[in-house]
Amino acid sequence: MKRLVRLLALLALLAIAAGVAAGAWAWRFLHQPYQAYDGERTVTIEPGTGATAILERLESRGVLPDAKIARAFLVYRLGDPSLKAGEYRFDRPMNTPQVLDRLIRGQVVTYQVTLIEGLTLDEIADALARKGFGNVDVLRAEMNRVDLISDLDPGAEDLEGYLYPDTYSFARGTTEAEVVATMVGTFRKRFAAEVEPHLRSDRGATVREIVTLASIVEKEVRDESERGLVAGVYAHRLRIGMGLYADPTVIYALKRLGRWDGNLRRDDLRLDSPYNTYVYPGLPPGPICAPRVASMIAAADPEDTSHLYFVSRNDGTHVFAETLREHNRNVNRWQKQYWRRRWADERQSK
Repeated sequence: MKRLVRLLALLALLAIAAGVAAGAWAWRFLHQPYQAYDGERTVTIEPGTGATAILERLESRGVLPDAKIARAFLVYRLGDPSLKAGEYRFDRPMNTPQVLDRLIRGQVVTYQVTLIEGLTLDEIADALARKGFGNVDVLRAEMNRVDLISDLDPGAEDLEGYLYPDTYSFARGTTEAEVVATMVGTFRKRFAAEVEPHLRSDRGATVREIVTLASIVEKEVRDESERGLVAGVYAHRLRIGMGLYADPTVIYALKRLGRWDGNLRRDDLRLDSPYNTYVYPGLPPGPICAPRVASMIAAADPEDTSHLYFVSRNDGTHVFAETLREHNRNVNRWQKQYWRRRWADERQSK
């Protein structure tokens, strides 16, 4: 009997030792970095794919050493969390817990798109579609979702001016609605954090008025030092009931009609459109492009100035004037004479 007890005890100890050894092996196996592919490997997981199928695909693609062991670790160690669909890129050896963590967190590949300031809704939709971030017609339809901005601008008829220009990162499969909502969300955050502190209580301007003025400033200004002054000139004109006479508003009206060909003609300044600030006084009905924060700050807190006019020097800066007589002299010097000399020089060089 004693011999049998000793034998059973020995077998139990051997079983425990074997279990410990197996556990140690499994732990080392799980945490051993693994890479059975060259360079980098991209694996796309479609929505609705089950965890077992996902792990088997990762094993077949050389990312995981054993799908069954990975599945056991996922269930019994991690509590069987869901694995997120998307496009994943692997470019270095990773152990099983690291791979699973990436899928649990949904650390998918993202692609960047830069949307510059001064673009209209249609131009933004075209730019996004060209980069593969949605269908242009669907994007344009989503840009009519005024519920995204109606609390700030109850009069908005679309999201013109509220799609903030920035560099964005989106995963493949991001919907057009998510793309547009992200851009509006960026506008809202930056307006609240960076523009609202500059709002002047004495002006009482609405968000729509600020963004509309900022969109005109955005199209007029290239030299950062002039942003506040150009806004100040327009604010001065608005105070005294003078027309804004802003070429970019006419260009926007022509774009809305599908008639903009890159050249602004004298007849265009008589276009009957509420966006034509040569014909209709005050601000146009709404923004004419997507302005950046700097332009919105300038519109929220324009520089106090007695200037009423400015004309381009053709180098990105402007000459400012208080009187029409002074302005006409500047126009003659910096536009009429400048272009006459330039055209004469071009003719001589041919």
